[in-house]
Amino acid sequence: MVRLAFAMICFFCLLNPRAASAWDFQGHRVVGSIADQLLHDNAGKQVQEILNEGAPPDPRKDLTLRLSGPWADCVRSVKKDKVTGNFSYVVDQDHLEFEVPCIVFRSDAERKRIVDYAERNWSNCKDPPDSGCHTDYHFDDVAIERDTYDRSDQGTNDHDLVAVIGAAIAVLKGGSAPAPFSIKDKKEALLMLVHFVGDLHQPLHVGVVYLDENGKPVDPDVTHKVPPGSSTFGGNAIKDQNLDLHTQWDKIPIDIGDAATRELMAEARATPPSQAAMEEWPVEWASDTIRISHQAFMGLSFLRTRPPPKAEWTVTYDDHPAYLFVADGIKRRQLAKGGARLAEILNTIWP
Repeated sequence: MVRLAFAMICFFCLLNPRAASAWDFQGHRVVGSIADQLLHDNAGKQVQEILNEGAPPDPRKDLTLRLSGPWADCVRSVKKDKVTGNFSYVVDQDHLEFEVPCIVFRSDAERKRIVDYAERNWSNCKDPPDSGCHTDYHFDDVAIERDTYDRSDQGTNDHDLVAVIGAAIAVLKGGSAPAPFSIKDKKEALLMLVHFVGDLHQPLHVGVVYLDENGKPVDPDVTHKVPPGSSTFGGNAIKDQNLDLHTQWDKIPIDIGDAATRELMAEARATPPSQAAMEEWPVEWASDTIRISHQAFMGLSFLRTRPPPKAEWTVTYDDHPAYLFVADGIKRRQLAKGGARLAEILNTIWP
């Protein structure tokens, strides 16, 4: 009976993904699964020891990069009580499917780690959102008029997706996290890294279109500020019937499942090595994703259906089947690159 209930929750999760979580949990597991298989011996040993805190290897219980991938989205379940100011992990009883990838972190120690991380990273940034600063770590909002990532551009900041990857790398190398991040130890850094490298390869987590009241693109870097009501928040404000454009890009091809496939592994192994020093890789990869995000907005037209302050637009397609075909290919390549590059970081830290 328990197995049946769990299976039903998994099925419901496929139909009702958590909004704004890059790749859904299946995609994050795929990225981690690819990296698991590309780790060199020493890197694999270090990962196993860090994730499982030095416990003897046990394939039945061990955390892997695959299982760890969704961790940073599980942190979204931490809530701050507006009256007491206390933090706690709150299971959404109306959406139990959100808990499917978080079951592996349900021990008291793992729940405590999640709550502690959220609390430490809740108000440590400038103008923290109600949901906590850590929710800003998942994305950039770089205008698609750009071809590269530049910290001086609109939609970037010192606690964005590129910055948090750099912070996690610093801790894994034995250093400390730069401000404003609070990273307690290498395990926390590794849990963060596997997720955020996945986020970095979802095109709408990095590149975004800004739109005026007529649904025409506007460039916030021309005026050096984001025009009021122009942000589409990574496509979350662009609607297509019951789904937003961001959620459509979060969904991975259903035939992949939640682990690496033979085709994805071949694609990952063919990913060329990164150039420059490792500290520059997050910027290099973000620039690559920005250029790819251009394709996510090609052949689309927009109509504003809701005014600011919570502006929304509807989208129409020049050729919807062709758009979906191109998106499918992009998703597969990005998942493969994400896994390959995650492994590249870890193999470089622990050769």
